[in-house]
Amino acid sequence: MNVSQTSGGAFDPAGIEAEISELETKTTENGFWDDPEAATIIQKRIASLKKATELWDTLESRSADLTGFIELIKEEEDLDFFKEAQANYRELFRDFEAEETINLLADREDRLPAILTIHAGAGGIEAMDWAGMLLRMYLRWAERKGFSTTVLDKSAGEEVGIKSITLSVDGEYAAGLLAAEHGVHRLIRISPFDQARRRHTSFASVDVVPKVDDTIEIDIDEDDLKTDTFRASGAGGQHVNKTDSAVRITHAPSGIIVQCQNERSQHRNKVVAIQILRSKLHEIERRKREDEVAAKHEKKSDIGFGSQIRNYVFHPYHLIKDLRTGMETSNTQRFMDGEIDDFIYTYLRQKLSTT
Repeated sequence: MNVSQTSGGAFDPAGIEAEISELETKTTENGFWDDPEAATIIQKRIASLKKATELWDTLESRSADLTGFIELIKEEEDLDFFKEAQANYRELFRDFEAEETINLLADREDRLPAILTIHAGAGGIEAMDWAGMLLRMYLRWAERKGFSTTVLDKSAGEEVGIKSITLSVDGEYAAGLLAAEHGVHRLIRISPFDQARRRHTSFASVDVVPKVDDTIEIDIDEDDLKTDTFRASGAGGQHVNKTDSAVRITHAPSGIIVQCQNERSQHRNKVVAIQILRSKLHEIERRKREDEVAAKHEKKSDIGFGSQIRNYVFHPYHLIKDLRTGMETSNTQRFMDGEIDDFIYTYLRQKLSTT
């Protein structure tokens, strides 16, 4: 296996080394730190590129070691060695496919952190519990990836789960990876809240947009904004916010409503809310461009908000199936514990190979 060449794209060591050299030259220029935010972005990009080259070097080394191991097996004809080689190959191939997919995420926005929002659908306590289950799944996934998460806004369920929640998922390529989760998720199970033990169907929507930074220009007219303040919810007792620090902003032209109540001050909540709004407006424009391209090829995008993307069946059998790729698993427990990468990478490879 030559891991520097791929069918859908190529890992270009020479091109990456050239980009690293160009960026490192910029860091030595006078005035580099005059714009700290831009300088930090460049430094993060350099670190990311170096990490990528190190990772691909490791994959090449593992591939060479496995090739030698296979040659040894041919001589020894040992069944235990053969089984070990099979397991090593599967692990290597899975890691290779993951990095190949990352390599295909070429858009600048794909490398950004993500703003992830979960909304419970109709169905009361069932839907709110399901939204809470999805939240747990994504938090487990983010933890496995080494990403950090911050709650920006949350509306708790009346008894269990959540009505809605907005998270910042911070880590490189968080936006590109989580784009695979955008849409409606459908759960079928025996309700733990139904004494008659009847089967229920619940829905929750997941919205994902790249968390844009100040280097991406987005024009917002202040006259188009309506800002409301309200008291942030808390755990009760001494933790209840006594002032109207939470902020809700309505953008009149688009009808988008965003809010933040996680920060301690009204000013900080407004800053974060504006960032969420900028991210959502930017994503609307990006999806418009994607739809225009898709229309030219008589193909509509699969990631439109409101489209059902995945079924989760917990009764009468266990099965999770992605309706876009056909990929499925019966190991629902592992999936709900955040091991969802196979579904993410399969969707992204399929989407990227057709664009």
